[in-house]
Amino acid sequence: MKAAFERQTLSSLILIGAVLIGLYLCWLMAAPFLPAIVWSFVLAVLARPLNIRLRRLTGQRAISSGLTVALVAALVVFPGLMLAGTLLSEAVRNATYLEALLAANPWSAILDSHPLVATAVDWIDQRFDMQSILQSAAAWFGRWSAGLLQGSIMGSINLLLTFYFLFYLLRDEERAVAALEDALPLSREEFALLCERVVATIRASIFGTAFVAMLQGVLGGLSFWWLGLPAPIFWGVVMGILGIVPFLGAFVIWAPAAAYLALAGDLQSAGLLAVWGTFIVGLVDNLVYPILVGRQLMIHSAVSFVAVVGGIVVFGTIGFVLGPIVVAVSLVLVRMWRLRSLAAPIGSAEVSGEESNDSRAAPDA
Repeated sequence: MKAAFERQTLSSLILIGAVLIGLYLCWLMAAPFLPAIVWSFVLAVLARPLNIRLRRLTGQRAISSGLTVALVAALVVFPGLMLAGTLLSEAVRNATYLEALLAANPWSAILDSHPLVATAVDWIDQRFDMQSILQSAAAWFGRWSAGLLQGSIMGSINLLLTFYFLFYLLRDEERAVAALEDALPLSREEFALLCERVVATIRASIFGTAFVAMLQGVLGGLSFWWLGLPAPIFWGVVMGILGIVPFLGAFVIWAPAAAYLALAGDLQSAGLLAVWGTFIVGLVDNLVYPILVGRQLMIHSAVSFVAVVGGIVVFGTIGFVLGPIVVAVSLVLVRMWRLRSLAAPIGSAEVSGEESNDSRAAPDA
């Protein structure tokens, strides 16, 4: 009897070890495709209503999933190509403007009219080898350009893989959900709550952040156009993109522009740009984002910030979406554990009175 129990225990330990090793190896194999898997899952959640309508019209899962993937690809790829073309043309125009500006050599007039700035520039020039710094910056820019080209190639591959996974997620949605529900130790109600929180987190994160970034870009571009600064469309788009990055923001663009206007002697325009950037462009994120996202996520703004920034640090670019999902799922699981703890009897002596109190406290938690 004892020998049989020991053999069964040893067999269970070996099975657990084999499962853990298998899961670890599966993670190593899936890790290179993690960005494509995450974005395909996000697109599947966002495109699910469209896929359901097309499935009702066609009556075929494969056909409706293929049409949905084609429409999503058209909505993602074509606007991206148009945006890239616009940014490239604006970058060329902006480079031409900067070349003409540098050829005009306005810095001597600025330094002559600002003795304190001229003194600071002379002090920096005496203590730092600016030529070597510029050469190092040029070398870094060359390496960055090569890395950008490599990243573009990998981005194209990940985009194709994203649409590939998206097709199967849409076609086999019911089977995937059933398999996940069977694998998780959750009741039907708990699993439904978990799915609801994940879907709400994805929609709130994507739509809320995209809208706020677009609004920041439009407001920043309008300020550049109003003040007569060059390439307002280009810099507006750049400010919108930087508005998504937690560590940076639109001030990376408008603050140097305000400083340049001040050094050029246009203090009124510099002050207007600084006030507009600080109180209009800068506060849009703090005012609009909680209204759009906070109610849906039901997460405090500080926790949401940590989820986004920490997700980017841990997972890279996909952490922008994956971080809030991890936090939302963790909070839901903690809530489920707490409800189960409150609903479970603490001791045999606790009968009708205390057990009924626990059962009444659970829904309010």
